[in-house]
Amino acid sequence: MSSSLPSLMNKNLQDVFHYHKETKHSQLRYARSLGYMDWANQPNPYRIYKGALNISLPLATENPTPPYSLIFTDEVPSAPLLINSISQFLQFSMGVSAIKSNGVDDWDLRCNASSGNLHPSEVYVILPPIDGIGNQTTISHYLPKTHSLESLISFESGMYKTLPNNSFFVAISSIVYREVWKYGERAFRYTQLDAGHALRSLEISAKILGWSCRVLDDISDADIAQLLGLNQKLRFNEDEDEIPDILLLITSDEFNEKIDYSELLEHTNETYNSVANHIALNYQKWPLITQIEEATFSSHTTLKKMPHALITREPSLESKKVILSRRSAQMMNKEHSEISYENFMTLLNSTKESFNGFLNAVNLVIFVHNVTGLKQGIYILIRNQEHKSQLLELMSDSFLWEKIDEDFYALRYDDYKIASKNISCNQDIASEGAFSLGMLSAFSDELLKHGAHRYKELYWECGAIGQQLYLEATSLGLSATGIGCFLDDSFHKLLGLQSNRFQSLYHFTIGKGLFDSRVLTKEPYADRK
Repeated sequence: MSSSLPSLMNKNLQDVFHYHKETKHSQLRYARSLGYMDWANQPNPYRIYKGALNISLPLATENPTPPYSLIFTDEVPSAPLLINSISQFLQFSMGVSAIKSNGVDDWDLRCNASSGNLHPSEVYVILPPIDGIGNQTTISHYLPKTHSLESLISFESGMYKTLPNNSFFVAISSIVYREVWKYGERAFRYTQLDAGHALRSLEISAKILGWSCRVLDDISDADIAQLLGLNQKLRFNEDEDEIPDILLLITSDEFNEKIDYSELLEHTNETYNSVANHIALNYQKWPLITQIEEATFSSHTTLKKMPHALITREPSLESKKVILSRRSAQMMNKEHSEISYENFMTLLNSTKESFNGFLNAVNLVIFVHNVTGLKQGIYILIRNQEHKSQLLELMSDSFLWEKIDEDFYALRYDDYKIASKNISCNQDIASEGAFSLGMLSAFSDELLKHGAHRYKELYWECGAIGQQLYLEATSLGLSATGIGCFLDDSFHKLLGLQSNRFQSLYHFTIGKGLFDSRVLTKEPYADRK
């Protein structure tokens, strides 16, 4: 090992801790941003590759899908790998779910949730020969706007002979500038939360088709960048870097063997014959964003196999109906906010699964406002049992830790509506639903043990939890909203936390939403029907 490598690793960790501290919101100041909306330079939410072969995918809107409650079992048969199944997989994970209109402007909603509806996440597929897509191995970018693939490169490959039948790869990347435009230095946090939302969207869409989804930890960011052509800098605007995040293997059956990527990497050394569009005209310069991108660009953390947590769900709507109906509520009905205890526990227990292959690092601290049979107060759901003793030691000595249900404890009884609103940057939506929560993640120990890349992975877990809560709430006829704006250390202080061994990375609220009837909803892809 090079003697300079440990010092580089230490610098990267220092940069991560520095970034996280500098981008905290507090009562004294919010994290630095432009301070106003530069609407003339709002980034294009769609990446387009000029010169790439465009392959229109058949719409899956009319395809029957299993009930949402069934896809978490082993009862869904595996679909064959065809252009139609690839189309459904992408449409119900990253596609446009609806178009909103106020009579003057239209804007697209997507199946995967995103901070400010800005959508920094991009998706690529690496496919074996498939009729209608290509007669060779192809690497393509998915374009949600037109529900099509942009073929970037194709080549002969024997790699898929080493994998189970009907296997392919999916990659998630991020254009951080889409979030920087609105959120400034805190944007990297939101970008990685969105990558987690995209990850869970893809996992859910795979489940609908009976496919298994595995996050790959044996490949570096540099190699993912090479596969997608993101390291070919002349093809991209220098002010809008697209960074690699996650590589997934999709298979009909679980496959946990080591994968040799050398043949794919050999073929992707050449320059791709397409150029990425520019998503904006002028660009804000935030050196702290560049610093955190570089600090976390490294090898992934080694994953540990986690069993799936199966919960009992009531019969539900079709999966596609749940996915296409998911919305971010702008306000809650505070006059009718109560939900049942059964629905409340279904929501919480739905998050126990390990969404990205890691041992769970995130526990849920919940402000209960209006749940049948529960007193108002602060509660906690322990998703990682190893954390319970640590949290008992680190959190307030006055907490009760009264067991209410499996892994679920009451910490203190009181009305926390005002506190939850204040912590969520004075947003009413945090106090007017049935409950809100903060995702409390193991932090400094995880980073010191695994390195700077783990910072991104912790946010992926939180984003995946958020996407799961969105879908679970929708299936129960409830509404949800992710909250990225919260006063970090005010929340920690309320819990009695005085170190950074645990940090809150994402907040969320669930209740009964109120929607503006003046905003019309249109069907997506109407020009394709």
